[in-house]
Order: sequence, then structure tokens, then C-alpha cells
Amino acid sequence: MNTLELLPASSAKSSNLAFALRCLPADRRKDAMLFYRFCRTIDDIADRSGLTDGERREQLSAWLEAVQSGLPPVLEDVVTRHAIDRTLLVEIIKGCASDIAGQRFQSFADLEQYCWRVAAAVGLVSIKIFGCRDPASETYAMHLGHALQLTNILRDIREDALQGRIYLPLDDLALFGIDENEILKLEPSPAFTALLRHQAGRARARFAAAIPPRVDFNPLLPARIMGAVYQRILDKMERERFPVLHKRIKLSTREKVECLIGAWLRG
Repeated sequence: MNTLELLPASSAKSSNLAFALRCLPADRRKDAMLFYRFCRTIDDIADRSGLTDGERREQLSAWLEAVQSGLPPVLEDVVTRHAIDRTLLVEIIKGCASDIAGQRFQSFADLEQYCWRVAAAVGLVSIKIFGCRDPASETYAMHLGHALQLTNILRDIREDALQGRIYLPLDDLALFGIDENEILKLEPSPAFTALLRHQAGRARARFAAAIPPRVDFNPLLPARIMGAVYQRILDKMERERFPVLHKRIKLSTREKVECLIGAWLRG
């Protein structure tokens, strides 16, 4: 794939976000999907097998340069028409670039900086495309972005461990008396569940803080659907006592539709 070529549209159809974006008007949905393909492309470069770390960094550097010198035309058009802050695109790329090496975060504050880059910044771009006008939507997007990413981290512990990545803060591992190898070898101690409950509490606090402003309540429907989907995933993980080292918790199509209908009816 060419360094500055977006992943094909077909690669971005099956995710929770793609599901939530279906409720947008056609023109905004098209723009939102183009931005989503950008995010998927950047993430794919950081994770792609068959590339050396140097090749991954080189390709991401090319995208960083393109943010200022000119993105692929269809994406450049979206950025220009919606007056998107290009520094947010830079932050997204930097966040994904930090995934190239096996991840470790010493403190929760370090993890929050990562969440801001790969999730909150994505939300801040998205609300521009959705047509939000109230500045309070930015606060909502930041809180929701953190909540979604913290939930993602809990859900994807197994997949990340198999790649040598641990996103749970090392300070928290020490607090609960957990060694990294317990996670990397998928052999958790009894304290592991308590650690994940602790992390889930942080995600719930962010969900609670993500209050959509009334002015933008309807434009924020995709975000509200995402919030409902990921809160249900979090509920499911907690209800099943966090079996995340053995399976990936996900929702059925029916459960996703229930989240969509619930968010739409609250409008």
C-alpha cells in the first residue's frame, strides 16, 4: 500500500464506530467515514506485520508531513471544509506511533496522555464533522474519548499482551501486587480481577462526566451511541468477572441495535 493511501472503505465497515456513524446524514456520514479511514490507516501502520519498526516510523513521519503539506485530496477536502485543527491529526499520529514499541505507562497520568491522543483528539475532530456548535461538546468529547479508550484497554488486554503490550499503569500493577509476566503469559493471579475493577471505576467516572449539551444533543447521536455500546461492554466485562485474558467481550448485533434505539429515543 502506498505510504499516503487510505485503507479501503471496506476495511472500516464492521467496527462499533462505523455502526454508530450510520445515523448521520449522508454527507456528514461520508466525511466521518473518510476521517475514520484515516484513523484506521494510521493505526494499521503502527500494528502492521511485515514492516520493521523503522519502516513504520518512516510511514507515520510521511503522514505527519502531509498534515501540513497536503493530505490525500479527499481527506484534505474534509479537513478544510470542517476547519479541523491540524494539530489534532498530529496528536493522533503521535499516539499511534507510540504503539510501535511495546507499550508501558508508569502512571495513570501517563496513560491519560495516551488516551487523549488516540481517543479524545479523535472525538474533537469528529464533533466538527458532526456539526456541533456548543463549546461544551468539546468537554463531552474529551471525557467520552477517555472513557471509550479505557474500556478498550480493558477489553483488549489479551490481544495487547500477545503483542508484548501492557496498557495498565505500572504503578497500579505494583499497588495490586501484580507482575507483568502474569499478564504477558495470560496467567493472572486472584488480584488481577481487583485491578481491573479499579480500572473500570476510572472508565465509569469518565462516562459519568460525559454529559452531552442540549444544543448539540442530536448531532452527537453517533457519540451517544458509542457511549451506550461501550458502557454495555463494560457492564458485560464486570458481570462476567473480567474474563479478558481468555476471550474478547463484544456485543451482538441485537445488543448494538438496542443501544442505537435507546440513544435515538432519548433525543
